[in-house]
Amino acid sequence: MVATARPVGERRSRESYGRYYEDFEVGDIYEHRPGRTICEADNTWFTLLTMNQHPLHFDKEYARHSEFGQPIVNSCLTLSIVAGMSVSDVSQKTIANLGWTDIKMPAPVFNGDTLYAETEVLAKRESASRPTAGIVTVKTVAHKQDGRMVMEFTRQMLIPKRGHAVDDKANY
Repeated sequence: MVATARPVGERRSRESYGRYYEDFEVGDIYEHRPGRTICEADNTWFTLLTMNQHPLHFDKEYARHSEFGQPIVNSCLTLSIVAGMSVSDVSQKTIANLGWTDIKMPAPVFNGDTLYAETEVLAKRESASRPTAGIVTVKTVAHKQDGRMVMEFTRQMLIPKRGHAVDDKANY
């Protein structure tokens, strides 16, 4: 989503990203750009940061003897990047992620692959306990540069209604 500008003073505005509950429509698909090329350093640092010691992610000689023939990108890094690609459009205003389900990784991601993602709105409903918010369910799918799907997941988020997001009220 292109940033919107809201007035915060005389001749002064602030950019704002994300969607309000009212902006989501079941069946809408949001394409997330730019894409993101994953480099070896991304994969190595993420793997070390998360204490994942599987050599398939950072030992080229070990990986050379695997069925992949080269290191594969840590799947949690792929999930983090794909989710991150959707934030400015889908969840920048989110109050809370309520759940992640059906995470699938049908194909490996390698260093040097470029990921592209899109999100489809599956469902939305008013919150029973929060009259100023609603619950939105989306499915995000990622493909790499050759069009091959590498990840999909579903998540539910608690989204504020217009006028009730943190950035609507705070002057930080």
